[in-house]
Parts: sequence; structure tokens; C-alpha cells
Amino acid sequence: MMIDVFPHILPPKFKETLVRKVSDNYRQSVWFKFLDALPTLWDLEARFRIMDKFPGYSQVLTLASPALETLFAPQDAIYFARLANDEMAELVAKYPERFPAAVACLPMNDFDAALEELDRAIGSLGMKGIQIDSSIAGLPLDAPDFMPFYEKMTHYDLPIWVHPKRERPGADYSTEKESKYLINSLFGREYETAAFMTRLVFSGVMEKYPGLKIIAHHFGGMVSFLEKRIDSLYDLHEQLMGQSYTQELTRRPIDYYRLFYCDTAYGSAPGLKCVATFFGEEHVLFATDMPYDNERGERKIRETIGSVQKMDISLEGKQKIFAANARRLLGLSQGR
Repeated sequence: MMIDVFPHILPPKFKETLVRKVSDNYRQSVWFKFLDALPTLWDLEARFRIMDKFPGYSQVLTLASPALETLFAPQDAIYFARLANDEMAELVAKYPERFPAAVACLPMNDFDAALEELDRAIGSLGMKGIQIDSSIAGLPLDAPDFMPFYEKMTHYDLPIWVHPKRERPGADYSTEKESKYLINSLFGREYETAAFMTRLVFSGVMEKYPGLKIIAHHFGGMVSFLEKRIDSLYDLHEQLMGQSYTQELTRRPIDYYRLFYCDTAYGSAPGLKCVATFFGEEHVLFATDMPYDNERGERKIRETIGSVQKMDISLEGKQKIFAANARRLLGLSQGR
């Protein structure tokens, strides 16, 4: 069994309505071109044909980027969030062997409405968590506005999926106007993941909500690879500069980073071994980022399965990553 916890989908009815409503600016964007280039985003039969090539493979549905608050004003974002969540819940009910669960999207440009939709999606639709971006309208995830979300998700005992957000107009150098060579996507998004995790660590969010479960996409960014730098940098600043960032923390900073969960998307076998060593095998979940590849998702699934299979860990550890961790975290039965 393999449970992919971070594939992406635009449910068919949602997609058709979205295309009619989206602004002209987005019609010229790379995102819009993906709709034709990657029919597995919205064509269920095309998706099923690829999934069938991998026996035992299933998907926890997550809505494809961009987030609704970047596409629409609040009232429309509320409408589309409900539309997407309703349809994803319908897909789970109709195809439980293919889709054992779904994750709610929220209209994050209206926090009150987002909290209401969170309760509806989990309480009424049975969805197994929420998905948000690594920043919302420029707000970092340790802003006071997000505390009610953390309280609710701690109460529900379900995860928050965090997708990295880094747009191309954000230049890599001050003398330029935009990022070149896809650096914003290739490396910038992994930086954004590490940045949001760091903000939640040092602001005390991870201490205040010890039961909070957060899944950091793309193998947890760059955190596991920089373990020793994280562990020494703050000691050095405190010793030499008299500057401390840890006054409110009761544990070493590195211990809080290990509280996060991460996935296997884009990981090679050696890279995933590093990730599993740092976060622990119980905190790594199988995910492919399907369907974003030149084989409409098949390559992502095939290569990610291969990377996990080649990891230098026990068979039990691989089984945890492929499915057992997702079942435990999402409260799924053995058969789903």
C-alpha cells in the first residue's frame, strides 16, 4: 500500500467554473497553461490510467495551486473553497479505494470565513486536514491571525499541509526585477519552507501548541540538511553577540524542528535518508507532487516510489513512510 499525501487536483466541476471566472491576468500565466498540458490535474480518467500502473497506490486529495486568496476577492474565494471541498469530499465518497481522504482548502483572505469553512469541511464533510501556503498575503505564519487555526487543528488532532509559496517577480538580487532560471521555484520555495518553520519555532508556536501537526511539503525544505548549522548558529550569536532568540523556549531550537512532519516529494534516496534520520521515520510521509512532470504525473510516482524503496532503512521504516504514518496521522482505517 502507498498513500500519496500531497498530489494535486483540480476537481472537474470546480475546474470548469474556475476557468470561466478567473481573471485575464491568470489566463496568460504559466499556471493556466498547465491546464492543457497536464490533463491529469482535472481529467479523472486520465488520472486513473496512471494510478492503475502502480498497484496499491492511492491519493489524499489536495487542491492544486495557486491558492484561492491569490485568485479571487474574499466573497468569490469563499464560494470556490466550498465548491472545491464539496467536490473533493464527493470524490472520496465515490472512489474510496483511490482517494482515502481529502484536505480542505480555505478562503484565507477572510479569516472568519476560513475558520467557518474549516469547521464545515472537517466536521460535516469528513476532510482530514487543511492546506495553506507558507505565507498569506505577505503575512508570516506566526502572525496572531493564525493562532485560532492552530488551536482548532490541535483540537481536531489533524494536520495542516503547508505548501511553499515563492513567486517569480521576487528577485534574487536587488539590481534585478525578477528571479531568473526558475531559481524562485527550484530553491526559493525550499527556503520559504525553512523560513516558515523557523518562524513557528522561535515565535513559540510549536511550544504553545505541542500537539500541532504540520506537514512541510518538498521533504521539509532544507532544514534536515542544515541540522548542524541550525544547532550551532544561535549558540554562537548568544555567546559572541549577547543576542538570544531562545528566551521563551524551554528546549533547544533544533528539537522543535523535529516536531514537524515532511513528505518525500522530490527526494532522492540519499536525501530522504537524511530527512528520515533528522525528522524520524514516523514523521516522513509518502508524497509525489503528482502530476507536475513531463509524463503527466507518472514519472513523479515512479521515481518517488523508487527513491523510498532504495532508502537505506528497514522494511518496516519504508512501510511507515509508504502508508502507516498517513493512516495514523489521518486516522484512516487499515483498508483505506
